[in-house]
Amino acid sequence: MGKLDNRVAVVTGAAQGIGRAVAAKLADEGATVVGADIQGGVAMQVDVSQEEDVRRLVEDTVGEHGKLDVLVNVAAIVPFTPWDEVDFAEWRRVMSVNLDGTFLTNYYAQKAMRENGYGRIVNIASNVILAGTPNLAHYVASKGGVWAFTRALARELGPYGITVNSVAPGLTETEGVMASKHAEAFEFVQMLQAIPRRAVAADIAPAVAFLASEEAGWVTGQLIVADGGHTHN
Repeated sequence: MGKLDNRVAVVTGAAQGIGRAVAAKLADEGATVVGADIQGGVAMQVDVSQEEDVRRLVEDTVGEHGKLDVLVNVAAIVPFTPWDEVDFAEWRRVMSVNLDGTFLTNYYAQKAMRENGYGRIVNIASNVILAGTPNLAHYVASKGGVWAFTRALARELGPYGITVNSVAPGLTETEGVMASKHAEAFEFVQMLQAIPRRAVAADIAPAVAFLASEEAGWVTGQLIVADGGHTHN
């Protein structure tokens, strides 16, 4: 018996990294998982910054599986841009996926969940909102918005049996990170962590699976920081 038997879950950003690890973990716990990603290679190719894509994702999931119980919103752009190089176009590019995408996925998912009086929404934030990490000002702003929105939405949706929580990973060894300048930060970050090793995507998935389960029914509006003790909130 898994914690998520008979549950239907949508995971965005599921093609790689944390999203793929979360999708695998939810499936291991018994959920029917619909993976979505702009890259394809998953159940549905979806750009979370496009309203029509997100509406279709939720409608097709409910149409095929009869309901939607869990949303895990992982899809995000993680740039490495010094502040002096952040122009408005770059700002909007990051916000459109990270913040607009969070609004759209949460908006359409909760509509489906309210019909059944049950739902679990988990939005992936980042420990950069606690650390103020450099070369990421627009990303930090977007993830701060994700966290603040999560708290506000939890208040709005509690009466409908829907919880809304956030998980904040630290620097994690994923394909995206390893292909960027962030890969150079591991040695420094490990010195700041209580647990001195590199995080991998599978380290983040269990916290998400807990919040996505019935067991977390009395937990809402919360931020779980999964970063090996690097930061604290």
